[in-house]
Amino acid sequence: MNRLIFSVAAIALLGGCAHGVSPEPEVRTQLVYVDKAVTCVPENLGDPETYPDTDAALVEAEDAAARYALIWAGRLLRMARLGEVEPVIATCREVGSE
Repeated sequence: MNRLIFSVAAIALLGGCAHGVSPEPEVRTQLVYVDKAVTCVPENLGDPETYPDTDAALVEAEDAAARYALIWAGRLLRMARLGEVEPVIATCREVGSE
C-alpha cells in the first residue's frame, strides 16, 4: 500500500516537470511622468537666529532682572521669526491641498 502511494506521488511530481519550454518574457518599457516636488519654503527665509535666552545665559545672569531681560529679548526675536514663518506655512498648506 505504501509503495502504491509513493508511486502515485512520484508520478504526480515528475509529471509536473514534463511541460514544454516556457516562452521568453516580454520586456516593455513604460514611461511614467511624475510631478517634480517643489519646495514651498522660499530661499530668502534665513536660518533661525541664536536667541539670547539660552540655558547658559540664564544661569550666568546676575539677577532676576537680567534673566527677565534675556527672556524678553528672546521673546521679541521669536515673535519676529514667527512673523516670517507663519506666511510660509500657510502657503505650504495651500499648495499641499491642491
